[in-house]
Formats: sequence, C-alpha cells, structure tokens
Amino acid sequence: MASSASGDVMPTGGRIFTSFPDIFFLPEFVFGGLVWILVASTRVDAPNPLGWVMFVSIFCFVGTTLWFFIFLCGANQSSVWPALDTGYHFVAIVFYLSASVALAITTVSAGLTLQIAGAAGLPTDLFLKNYRLDIAAVVMSYLATLLYFIHTILSALRWKRS
Repeated sequence: MASSASGDVMPTGGRIFTSFPDIFFLPEFVFGGLVWILVASTRVDAPNPLGWVMFVSIFCFVGTTLWFFIFLCGANQSSVWPALDTGYHFVAIVFYLSASVALAITTVSAGLTLQIAGAAGLPTDLFLKNYRLDIAAVVMSYLATLLYFIHTILSALRWKRS
C-alpha cells in the first residue's frame, strides 16, 4: 500500500515535464545556468564575493541536473524522496538567496565605481560592460531563487500529502 501511494506522489519519466513542482526543473536549469555564465564572463576583483556566487550556481546546476535525472529514470519511488526533494530545494533557496544578496551588493559597488570613473574622465567601456553583465546576473539569480522557492513550497505540499 505504501509503495502505491509513493508512486502516485512522485512522478517518473516524462510525467516530470507535466507535474508540479517538477516542471520547474527546466527553468531552474536555464536561470541557474545563466547566472553561472554571466558571472563567469565578468572581471573578478580580489575582495569580490563572486566566488561564492559561482560555487552556488555550479552546485545548484549540477545538483538540479542529478535530481532531474533521478526523477527522469524513476529512481525516486522510495518514501523518503518527498522529504529529500523538499530538503534539497530548501538548501538551494538558502544558497541562492545568500548569493543573490552578495551579487547585488557587488553590483551596487560596481555602479559606484563606474560613476567615479566617469566623473574622473577615465574610460568606462569595460566598467560599463561588466556592470551590465552583473545586473543581468543579479536578475537571473533572483529569478532562480524565486523558482527554487516555488519548487520548495510545492515539494513541501507533496511531502505533506505522502
């Protein structure tokens, strides 16, 4: 009886593309990958916290990829998987929120540096390019945080049903 109940709760195979919260796997890949790419394409100064942002984006990208393939292959039918799903996505939220805040602070500092460089008459082309990439990375990071948050809430509801 317990195995049939868990089979109804945790989707496998192609059903993960049509069930909530598992439908969020693909947008999490996209936005998490974009954070990784955008941060990797900017210049990193020594006291910059972008190393943490890179760690979080790579960790969550790889973790979500593994999680996705576990669900796709149907290896998630044990009764412990709803709790593990909720736990993993909660950790991803905490990581991404801390990385998003650090990235936003870095971006604000880069904007101030850009203003100072412009006022001093220095060339600002490289500063402006990095600043725009940082802004895009902040937006993608907060979108990834939101997606992981929604996934966590829906996973917790699924865990409660199981």
